[in-house]
Amino acid sequence: MTGHSDSSSSEKKSNEEMNDVPVFSAENMQNNMKVIYYSRTFMSIIGGVIAGILGFTGFMGFVFYFLVMTITSIGLIAKAKFSVHLYVDSWNRIILDGFMGGLMSFVLFWTFAYDIVHIF
Repeated sequence: MTGHSDSSSSEKKSNEEMNDVPVFSAENMQNNMKVIYYSRTFMSIIGGVIAGILGFTGFMGFVFYFLVMTITSIGLIAKAKFSVHLYVDSWNRIILDGFMGGLMSFVLFWTFAYDIVHIF
């Protein structure tokens, strides 16, 4: 009898443990990552144009990029109502994904806007 009751209690424990494991839909995760990537790219373009119009050069422009990406990360986290693990599998997905691709877009539009406003 004790063996049987131990068995049922272990089954209950394993069922409870199974319920604690987070389950992600691959399609939803992919869509969420796409939204994060597009948001970062869009904010990089807007930030680059603003940095170019304001006339930032050199190190100050890159500091502005990091400020824009920090604000974007905070905005994405706030949009998720600070429950990041409901939408993505780790904090790094929101904080770091799309960072380098956004940097390239930022530099492109930063130099473009700077040239248009301050050189031509």
